Amino acid sequence: MNKIIGRQKEREQLLRHLQSRKSEFVAVYGRRRVGKTFLVRQTFERSFSFSMVGLANGKRRDQLDAFHAALLTYGEAVNYRPERARTWLEAFRQLSRLLELRAPASGREKHVLFLDELPWLDTPNSKFLMGLEHFWNSWASARDDILLIVCGSAASWMINQLLRNRGGLYNRITDRLKLDPFNLHDTEAFLLHQGFALNRYQVLEIYMTLGGIPYYLDQLQPHLSATQNIDRLCFGEIAPLRLEFDLLYQSLFSKHERHQRIVTALATKNRGLSRKELLKLTDVKDGGSLTRLLRELEESAFVRSYQLLHQRRERIYQLIDPFTRFHLRFLTNSEANEDNFWQNHYGTGAYYAWAGNAFEVVCLNHLPQLKRALGISGVQTKVATWRSVDAQIDLLIDRHDQVINVCE
Repeated sequence: MNKIIGRQKEREQLLRHLQSRKSEFVAVYGRRRVGKTFLVRQTFERSFSFSMVGLANGKRRDQLDAFHAALLTYGEAVNYRPERARTWLEAFRQLSRLLELRAPASGREKHVLFLDELPWLDTPNSKFLMGLEHFWNSWASARDDILLIVCGSAASWMINQLLRNRGGLYNRITDRLKLDPFNLHDTEAFLLHQGFALNRYQVLEIYMTLGGIPYYLDQLQPHLSATQNIDRLCFGEIAPLRLEFDLLYQSLFSKHERHQRIVTALATKNRGLSRKELLKLTDVKDGGSLTRLLRELEESAFVRSYQLLHQRRERIYQLIDPFTRFHLRFLTNSEANEDNFWQNHYGTGAYYAWAGNAFEVVCLNHLPQLKRALGISGVQTKVATWRSVDAQIDLLIDRHDQVINVCE
Protein backbone atom coordinates (compact mmCIF):
# COMPACT_ATOMS: atom_id res chain seq x y z
CA MET A 1 0.00 0.00 0.00
CA ASN A 2 1.32 3.44 -0.95
CA LYS A 3 2.05 5.42 2.22
CA ILE A 4 3.62 8.41 0.48
CA ILE A 5 2.26 11.88 1.31
CA GLY A 6 2.89 14.30 -1.54
CA ARG A 7 5.93 13.56 -3.71
CA GLN A 8 3.71 12.73 -6.66
CA LYS A 9 5.99 14.36 -9.24
CA GLU A 10 9.06 12.73 -7.76
CA ARG A 11 7.40 9.32 -7.72
CA GLU A 12 6.29 9.70 -11.35
CA GLN A 13 9.81 10.79 -12.26
CA LEU A 14 11.25 7.59 -10.79
CA LEU A 15 8.63 5.33 -12.39
CA ARG A 16 9.18 6.84 -15.85
CA HIS A 17 12.66 5.36 -15.88
CA LEU A 18 11.18 1.86 -15.72
CA GLN A 19 9.57 2.51 -19.10
CA SER A 20 12.59 3.88 -20.97
CA ARG A 21 14.41 1.79 -23.55
CA LYS A 22 17.85 2.21 -22.03
CA SER A 23 19.58 1.70 -18.72
CA GLU A 24 19.16 4.59 -16.29
CA PHE A 25 21.45 5.96 -13.58
CA VAL A 26 19.44 8.16 -11.19
CA ALA A 27 20.87 10.17 -8.29
CA VAL A 28 18.49 11.06 -5.45
CA TYR A 29 19.84 13.62 -3.02
CA GLY A 30 18.66 15.99 -0.34
CA ARG A 31 19.21 16.83 3.29
CA ARG A 32 19.12 14.45 6.22
CA ARG A 33 15.64 13.27 7.31
CA VAL A 34 13.86 14.55 4.18
CA GLY A 35 12.56 11.11 3.16
CA LYS A 36 14.81 9.99 0.30
CA THR A 37 15.04 6.33 1.31
CA PHE A 38 11.33 6.16 2.16
CA LEU A 39 10.39 7.56 -1.27
CA VAL A 40 12.49 5.03 -3.19
CA ARG A 41 11.39 2.05 -1.10
CA GLN A 42 7.71 2.95 -1.22
CA THR A 43 7.80 3.71 -4.95
CA PHE A 44 9.25 0.31 -5.82
CA GLU A 45 7.64 -1.50 -2.89
CA ARG A 46 11.02 -2.98 -1.94
CA SER A 47 11.00 -5.20 -5.06
CA PHE A 48 14.65 -4.63 -5.87
CA SER A 49 16.98 -6.95 -7.73
CA PHE A 50 19.68 -5.68 -5.38
CA SER A 51 19.88 -3.12 -2.61
CA MET A 52 22.21 -2.22 0.22
CA VAL A 53 22.87 0.63 2.65
CA GLY A 54 26.33 2.05 3.30
CA LEU A 55 27.63 1.86 6.87
CA ALA A 56 28.17 5.10 8.79
CA ASN A 57 31.84 5.33 9.81
CA GLY A 58 32.51 1.88 8.32
CA LYS A 59 35.92 1.07 6.85
CA ARG A 60 36.47 -0.41 3.37
CA ARG A 61 36.39 -3.96 4.71
CA ASP A 62 33.13 -3.28 6.56
CA GLN A 63 31.48 -1.83 3.45
CA LEU A 64 32.60 -4.75 1.30
CA ASP A 65 31.28 -7.19 3.92
CA ALA A 66 27.88 -5.43 3.85
CA PHE A 67 27.88 -5.56 0.04
CA HIS A 68 28.72 -9.27 0.17
CA ALA A 69 25.90 -9.96 2.64
CA ALA A 70 23.45 -8.26 0.27
CA LEU A 71 24.76 -10.36 -2.65
CA LEU A 72 24.12 -13.53 -0.65
CA THR A 73 20.58 -12.39 0.25
CA TYR A 74 19.59 -11.58 -3.32
CA GLY A 75 21.50 -14.58 -4.68
CA GLU A 76 19.52 -17.14 -2.67
CA ALA A 77 16.83 -17.44 -5.37
CA VAL A 78 19.42 -18.47 -7.99
CA ASN A 79 21.82 -20.27 -5.62
CA TYR A 80 24.56 -17.68 -6.17
CA ARG A 81 27.06 -17.61 -3.30
CA PRO A 82 30.19 -15.69 -4.25
CA GLU A 83 33.26 -15.42 -2.05
CA ARG A 84 33.93 -12.15 -0.23
CA ALA A 85 35.38 -9.62 -2.66
CA ARG A 86 38.69 -7.99 -1.80
CA THR A 87 38.18 -4.93 -4.01
CA TRP A 88 35.26 -2.89 -5.30
CA LEU A 89 36.08 -3.89 -8.87
CA GLU A 90 35.59 -7.52 -7.87
CA ALA A 91 32.45 -6.72 -5.85
CA PHE A 92 30.76 -5.01 -8.80
CA ARG A 93 31.77 -7.89 -11.12
CA GLN A 94 29.93 -10.17 -8.69
CA LEU A 95 26.89 -7.89 -8.85
CA SER A 96 26.96 -8.10 -12.66
CA ARG A 97 27.02 -11.90 -12.45
CA LEU A 98 24.09 -11.94 -10.01
CA LEU A 99 21.96 -9.80 -12.32
CA GLU A 100 22.79 -12.01 -15.30
CA LEU A 101 21.44 -14.99 -13.34
CA ARG A 102 18.33 -13.27 -11.90
CA ALA A 103 15.16 -12.19 -13.63
CA PRO A 104 13.99 -8.64 -12.79
CA ALA A 105 11.93 -8.58 -9.60
CA SER A 106 8.12 -8.80 -9.73
CA GLY A 107 7.99 -9.38 -13.46
CA ARG A 108 9.42 -5.96 -14.30
CA GLU A 109 11.40 -5.43 -17.48
CA LYS A 110 14.26 -3.80 -15.59
CA HIS A 111 16.45 -4.69 -12.68
CA VAL A 112 16.03 -2.01 -10.01
CA LEU A 113 19.25 -1.52 -8.02
CA PHE A 114 19.34 0.72 -4.96
CA LEU A 115 22.56 1.86 -3.30
CA ASP A 116 21.59 3.91 -0.26
CA GLU A 117 23.94 6.28 1.58
CA LEU A 118 26.39 6.05 -1.30
CA PRO A 119 28.89 8.57 0.19
CA TRP A 120 29.50 6.24 3.15
CA LEU A 121 30.70 3.53 0.75
CA ASP A 122 33.42 5.80 -0.62
CA THR A 123 35.89 5.38 2.23
CA PRO A 124 39.44 6.82 1.95
CA ASN A 125 41.65 4.99 -0.58
CA SER A 126 38.95 2.37 -1.20
CA LYS A 127 38.67 3.03 -4.96
CA PHE A 128 34.92 2.67 -4.63
CA LEU A 129 34.19 5.23 -7.34
CA MET A 130 36.52 3.42 -9.74
CA GLY A 131 34.53 0.21 -9.18
CA LEU A 132 31.20 1.98 -9.67
CA GLU A 133 32.46 3.72 -12.81
CA HIS A 134 33.66 0.44 -14.29
CA PHE A 135 30.40 -1.33 -13.44
CA TRP A 136 28.32 1.35 -15.16
CA ASN A 137 30.56 2.14 -18.14
CA SER A 138 31.64 -1.38 -19.05
CA TRP A 139 28.48 -3.36 -18.24
CA ALA A 140 25.28 -1.63 -17.12
CA SER A 141 25.18 1.23 -19.68
CA ALA A 142 25.59 -1.28 -22.53
CA ARG A 143 22.32 -2.96 -21.51
CA ASP A 144 18.73 -1.71 -21.57
CA ASP A 145 17.40 -3.38 -18.42
CA ILE A 146 19.15 -1.62 -15.52
CA LEU A 147 17.71 1.12 -13.30
CA LEU A 148 20.43 2.10 -10.84
CA ILE A 149 19.27 4.47 -8.09
CA VAL A 150 21.87 5.94 -5.78
CA CYS A 151 21.01 8.01 -2.75
CA GLY A 152 22.85 10.05 -0.16
CA SER A 153 22.48 12.78 2.43
CA ALA A 154 26.09 13.98 2.30
CA ALA A 155 25.39 16.91 -0.02
CA SER A 156 29.01 17.93 -0.55
CA TRP A 157 29.91 14.40 -1.71
CA MET A 158 26.83 13.95 -3.90
CA ILE A 159 27.36 17.32 -5.59
CA ASN A 160 31.15 17.32 -5.99
CA GLN A 161 31.96 13.62 -6.42
CA LEU A 162 28.90 12.42 -8.34
CA LEU A 163 26.83 15.17 -9.93
CA ARG A 164 29.88 17.24 -10.89
CA ASN A 165 32.20 14.29 -11.46
CA ARG A 166 34.99 15.00 -13.95
CA GLY A 167 36.28 11.43 -14.11
CA GLY A 168 34.75 8.20 -15.39
CA LEU A 169 31.24 9.18 -14.26
CA TYR A 170 31.30 12.51 -16.10
CA ASN A 171 27.90 13.03 -17.73
CA ARG A 172 26.84 9.47 -16.87
CA ILE A 173 24.01 10.39 -14.49
CA THR A 174 20.89 10.16 -16.64
CA ASP A 175 18.65 11.93 -14.12
CA ARG A 176 18.96 13.72 -10.80
CA LEU A 177 16.18 14.06 -8.27
CA LYS A 178 16.62 16.64 -5.56
CA LEU A 179 14.18 15.95 -2.74
CA ASP A 180 13.17 19.16 -1.01
CA PRO A 181 11.30 19.50 2.29
CA PHE A 182 7.50 19.45 2.21
CA ASN A 183 5.74 22.69 1.35
CA LEU A 184 2.91 23.99 3.55
CA HIS A 185 0.26 22.05 1.65
CA ASP A 186 2.06 18.72 2.07
CA THR A 187 2.91 19.53 5.69
CA GLU A 188 -0.78 20.01 6.42
CA ALA A 189 -1.64 16.80 4.53
CA PHE A 190 0.98 14.89 6.52
CA LEU A 191 -0.37 16.16 9.84
CA LEU A 192 -3.96 15.36 8.88
CA HIS A 193 -2.88 11.86 7.90
CA GLN A 194 -1.28 11.50 11.34
CA GLY A 195 -4.54 12.41 13.06
CA PHE A 196 -3.84 16.04 14.01
CA ALA A 197 -6.64 18.56 14.40
CA LEU A 198 -4.73 21.84 14.14
CA ASN A 199 -5.89 25.13 12.70
CA ARG A 200 -3.80 26.63 9.93
CA TYR A 201 -1.96 29.08 12.17
CA GLN A 202 -0.69 26.15 14.23
CA VAL A 203 0.35 24.33 11.05
CA LEU A 204 2.15 27.50 9.98
CA GLU A 205 3.87 27.80 13.37
CA ILE A 206 5.12 24.23 13.09
CA TYR A 207 6.37 24.90 9.56
CA MET A 208 8.12 28.12 10.60
CA THR A 209 9.88 26.19 13.36
CA LEU A 210 10.70 22.79 11.87
CA GLY A 211 10.36 23.34 8.15
CA GLY A 212 8.71 20.61 6.09
CA ILE A 213 11.04 17.80 7.21
CA PRO A 214 9.01 14.56 7.41
CA TYR A 215 11.17 13.03 10.16
CA TYR A 216 10.67 16.06 12.41
CA LEU A 217 6.94 16.16 11.68
CA ASP A 218 6.64 12.47 12.45
CA GLN A 219 7.85 13.14 15.99
CA LEU A 220 4.95 15.47 16.77
CA GLN A 221 2.18 14.12 19.01
CA PRO A 222 -1.49 14.66 18.01
CA HIS A 223 -2.76 15.22 21.56
CA LEU A 224 -0.48 18.26 22.04
CA SER A 225 -0.87 21.78 20.64
CA ALA A 226 1.70 23.18 18.21
CA THR A 227 3.32 25.18 21.02
CA GLN A 228 3.51 22.17 23.34
CA ASN A 229 4.98 20.02 20.55
CA ILE A 230 7.67 22.60 19.82
CA ASP A 231 8.57 22.70 23.50
CA ARG A 232 8.78 18.91 23.69
CA LEU A 233 10.93 18.55 20.57
CA CYS A 234 13.29 21.50 20.90
CA PHE A 235 13.60 22.72 24.49
CA GLY A 236 14.85 21.05 27.59
CA GLU A 237 18.03 19.04 28.03
CA ILE A 238 16.64 15.79 26.57
CA ALA A 239 14.57 17.30 23.75
CA PRO A 240 14.80 15.04 20.64
CA LEU A 241 15.93 17.86 18.33
CA ARG A 242 18.12 19.68 20.85
CA LEU A 243 21.35 18.49 19.14
CA GLU A 244 19.95 18.19 15.63
CA PHE A 245 21.63 21.34 14.26
CA ASP A 246 25.16 19.95 14.59
CA LEU A 247 24.14 16.46 13.46
CA LEU A 248 22.40 17.91 10.43
CA TYR A 249 25.40 19.83 9.13
CA GLN A 250 27.86 17.06 10.00
CA SER A 251 25.84 14.59 7.92
CA LEU A 252 25.58 16.89 4.93
CA PHE A 253 28.95 18.54 4.53
CA SER A 254 32.59 17.63 4.86
CA LYS A 255 34.36 20.28 6.96
CA HIS A 256 30.90 21.32 8.07
CA GLU A 257 32.22 23.95 10.48
CA ARG A 258 32.67 26.37 7.57
CA HIS A 259 29.08 25.87 6.42
CA GLN A 260 27.89 26.49 9.98
CA ARG A 261 29.93 29.68 10.20
CA ILE A 262 28.29 30.93 7.00
CA VAL A 263 24.70 30.22 8.09
CA THR A 264 25.42 31.69 11.53
CA ALA A 265 26.62 34.88 9.87
CA LEU A 266 23.61 34.96 7.54
CA ALA A 267 21.28 34.57 10.54
CA THR A 268 22.44 37.97 11.83
CA LYS A 269 20.70 39.76 8.94
CA ASN A 270 17.20 38.74 7.88
CA ARG A 271 17.62 40.35 4.48
CA GLY A 272 20.87 38.44 3.87
CA LEU A 273 24.48 39.42 3.24
CA SER A 274 26.62 40.18 0.24
CA ARG A 275 29.72 38.12 -0.48
CA LYS A 276 31.88 40.98 0.82
CA GLU A 277 29.86 41.18 4.05
CA LEU A 278 30.14 37.40 4.49
CA LEU A 279 33.91 37.55 4.20
CA LYS A 280 34.06 40.10 7.01
CA LEU A 281 31.96 37.94 9.35
CA THR A 282 33.62 34.58 8.63
CA ASP A 283 37.18 33.40 8.16
CA VAL A 284 36.33 31.54 4.96
CA LYS A 285 38.74 32.41 2.16
CA ASP A 286 37.47 34.30 -0.86
CA GLY A 287 37.51 32.63 -4.25
CA GLY A 288 36.63 29.05 -5.12
CA SER A 289 36.30 27.89 -1.53
CA LEU A 290 33.54 30.36 -0.64
CA THR A 291 31.86 29.82 -4.01
CA ARG A 292 31.75 26.06 -3.44
CA LEU A 293 30.41 26.38 0.11
CA LEU A 294 27.64 28.75 -0.97
CA ARG A 295 26.76 26.50 -3.91
CA GLU A 296 26.45 23.50 -1.59
CA LEU A 297 24.23 25.45 0.80
CA GLU A 298 22.03 26.60 -2.09
CA GLU A 299 21.81 23.09 -3.55
CA SER A 300 20.68 21.84 -0.12
CA ALA A 301 17.98 24.55 0.18
CA PHE A 302 19.52 26.25 3.22
CA VAL A 303 20.38 29.46 1.38
CA ARG A 304 19.04 31.36 -1.59
CA SER A 305 20.80 34.05 -3.60
CA TYR A 306 19.07 37.00 -5.21
CA GLN A 307 19.80 40.40 -6.69
CA LEU A 308 18.73 43.88 -5.76
CA LEU A 309 16.36 45.35 -8.34
CA HIS A 310 18.25 46.60 -11.42
CA GLN A 311 21.61 45.76 -9.82
CA ARG A 312 23.15 42.84 -11.66
CA ARG A 313 26.66 42.86 -10.22
CA GLU A 314 26.15 41.94 -6.58
CA ARG A 315 24.26 38.95 -5.26
CA ILE A 316 22.77 38.73 -1.77
CA TYR A 317 22.75 35.43 0.14
CA GLN A 318 19.88 34.79 2.52
CA LEU A 319 19.26 31.99 5.03
CA ILE A 320 15.91 30.38 4.20
CA ASP A 321 15.92 27.10 6.14
CA PRO A 322 13.29 27.43 8.90
CA PHE A 323 14.89 24.96 11.31
CA THR A 324 18.34 26.55 11.05
CA ARG A 325 16.90 30.01 11.59
CA PHE A 326 14.87 28.82 14.58
CA HIS A 327 17.83 27.05 16.14
CA LEU A 328 20.17 30.02 15.80
CA ARG A 329 17.52 32.39 17.13
CA PHE A 330 16.40 30.40 20.17
CA LEU A 331 18.21 27.12 20.79
CA THR A 332 21.59 28.77 21.32
CA ASN A 333 20.03 30.66 24.23
CA SER A 334 21.09 29.31 27.63
CA GLU A 335 17.46 29.46 28.72
CA ALA A 336 16.55 26.96 26.00
CA ASN A 337 17.36 24.12 28.40
CA GLU A 338 14.36 25.08 30.50
CA ASP A 339 11.17 23.05 30.14
CA ASN A 340 8.19 25.03 28.79
CA PHE A 341 10.54 27.67 27.35
CA TRP A 342 8.46 28.06 24.18
CA GLN A 343 5.12 28.20 25.95
CA ASN A 344 6.45 30.92 28.25
CA HIS A 345 7.94 32.76 25.27
CA TYR A 346 4.76 32.55 23.19
CA GLY A 347 3.04 35.89 22.54
CA THR A 348 5.96 38.07 23.68
CA GLY A 349 7.50 40.83 21.58
CA ALA A 350 10.46 38.60 20.76
CA TYR A 351 8.06 35.89 19.59
CA TYR A 352 6.22 38.20 17.19
CA ALA A 353 9.49 39.65 15.87
CA TRP A 354 10.65 36.12 15.05
CA ALA A 355 7.26 35.12 13.63
CA GLY A 356 7.20 38.08 11.25
CA ASN A 357 10.61 37.27 9.82
CA ALA A 358 9.86 33.54 9.75
CA PHE A 359 6.66 34.17 7.78
CA GLU A 360 8.63 36.14 5.17
CA VAL A 361 10.83 33.08 4.71
CA VAL A 362 7.73 30.90 4.29
CA CYS A 363 6.61 33.22 1.50
CA LEU A 364 10.03 33.03 -0.18
CA ASN A 365 9.84 29.23 -0.04
CA HIS A 366 6.43 29.29 -1.74
CA LEU A 367 7.01 31.59 -4.71
CA PRO A 368 5.36 29.22 -7.26
CA GLN A 369 2.21 29.17 -5.10
CA LEU A 370 2.27 32.98 -4.73
CA LYS A 371 2.61 33.41 -8.49
CA ARG A 372 -0.28 31.05 -9.06
CA ALA A 373 -2.45 32.97 -6.57
CA LEU A 374 -1.56 36.22 -8.35
CA GLY A 375 -2.50 34.70 -11.70
CA ILE A 376 1.00 35.06 -13.17
CA SER A 377 2.26 31.48 -12.98
CA GLY A 378 2.72 31.40 -16.76
CA VAL A 379 4.73 34.62 -16.91
CA GLN A 380 8.54 34.58 -16.92
CA THR A 381 9.73 36.36 -13.77
CA LYS A 382 12.77 37.25 -11.70
CA VAL A 383 12.68 37.69 -7.94
CA ALA A 384 14.40 40.72 -6.49
CA THR A 385 14.52 43.06 -3.49
CA TRP A 386 14.68 46.85 -3.39
CA ARG A 387 16.11 48.99 -0.69
CA SER A 388 17.28 52.54 -0.08
CA VAL A 389 18.61 54.40 2.93
CA ASP A 390 15.09 54.92 4.30
CA ALA A 391 13.04 51.95 3.06
CA GLN A 392 13.07 48.37 1.86
CA ILE A 393 10.73 46.07 -0.06
CA ASP A 394 11.54 42.43 0.60
CA LEU A 395 9.89 40.75 -2.35
CA LEU A 396 9.50 42.07 -5.87
CA ILE A 397 8.37 39.85 -8.73
CA ASP A 398 9.89 41.44 -11.82
CA ARG A 399 7.83 40.20 -14.76
CA HIS A 400 8.82 39.77 -18.39
CA ASP A 401 5.68 41.69 -19.41
CA GLN A 402 7.10 44.95 -17.96
CA VAL A 403 5.12 44.76 -14.70
CA ILE A 404 6.48 44.43 -11.16
CA ASN A 405 4.39 42.82 -8.42
CA VAL A 406 5.20 44.33 -5.01
CA CYS A 407 4.77 41.91 -2.09
CA GLU A 408 5.17 43.41 1.36
